[in-house]
Amino acid sequence: MSRRSVIRRLALGAAAATSVVVLLSGCSAISSLLGGETRDESGAIVEGGDTDVFTLAEGDCIDDEATTEGEVSEVPTVPCSDPHTWEVYKNVTVTEDEYPGDSGIQDIAEEECMAAFETFVGVAYEDSVHEFNYYTPVSEGWDMGDRTINCLIGGMEQTTGSLEGAAE
Repeated sequence: MSRRSVIRRLALGAAAATSVVVLLSGCSAISSLLGGETRDESGAIVEGGDTDVFTLAEGDCIDDEATTEGEVSEVPTVPCSDPHTWEVYKNVTVTEDEYPGDSGIQDIAEEECMAAFETFVGVAYEDSVHEFNYYTPVSEGWDMGDRTINCLIGGMEQTTGSLEGAAE
């Protein structure tokens, strides 16, 4: 199963997204053996790796400069103290019973991610130097219960640390 990455060029640049599912701490050892990330007891990534898009959590940092649309199933994550391109700032659960279609799910993602942007970073999107993007469920995933949109903040420039409250 995969999610669709939709990169939208908005007023200042690209838009990114992902899906959030909390990874159980007992699974992190198995994940690291398979080349995945390692998380501490709080769920924070302490060692990067390829992370299943369905296990991304708010606060996860992604070192991925992709600027094209497409389906993804894994993304390269790193501790947020390391340079990274994107940070998951909001996970949205869509409540519709029927898949709203590709353009419908993108509309929902843009509305929800834009609405959460200012609260997270501390300034309106139009006044920010940062961009957003999102990962959305695909129709096949929807049929298997995937309802999560992952909102990401960042852009083409790498940052270190969280952008929460950065007010820029």
